[in-house]
Amino acid sequence: MKLETRIGYGWDSHEFKRGIPLKIGGITLPHSKGLGGHSDGDVLLHALTDALLGAVAAPDIGSLFSPSDPQWKGADSSVFLHEALQRVKTAGYAVTNVDSTLILAAPKIVPHAAAIRARVAELLDVPSECVGLKAKTPEGIGTDNAAIAHVVVLLEKIRTKTKRPQSRKPKK
Repeated sequence: MKLETRIGYGWDSHEFKRGIPLKIGGITLPHSKGLGGHSDGDVLLHALTDALLGAVAAPDIGSLFSPSDPQWKGADSSVFLHEALQRVKTAGYAVTNVDSTLILAAPKIVPHAAAIRARVAELLDVPSECVGLKAKTPEGIGTDNAAIAHVVVLLEKIRTKTKRPQSRKPKK
């Protein structure tokens, strides 16, 4: 069976820590705390990377970029996203759209949403209108000191142009 579309789902969370910059969606946001992690802690790009990898049945982000591997210490999460996109392309698919939800108490995402959407769209090479971004507060779930991201991606099979056979002219 030939699949024309694929869906991937990714989820990630990181705890807030003092003394590090806050990166979400490839954008550094002004805030008193950043997200801890072996890399830059970009919860949105990590969830997006896992969604892309899952859509093409590839290994997850932790298997490809082990947190115990020192080469990924402080790494920019766009490196992980780039690898996932290469695997999507190799599998013969392209990103159609992305929908994401961030869950965090602070900072407020609305003032930064357009910049985050634009950066994610740029990284994925899709128009900004193909990137959905919502933010919710963690009311009652006890995760006020963490950021959580949920991401769903839709991929479509890349259609290759087939060469039409040339008509054969009869020999004279």
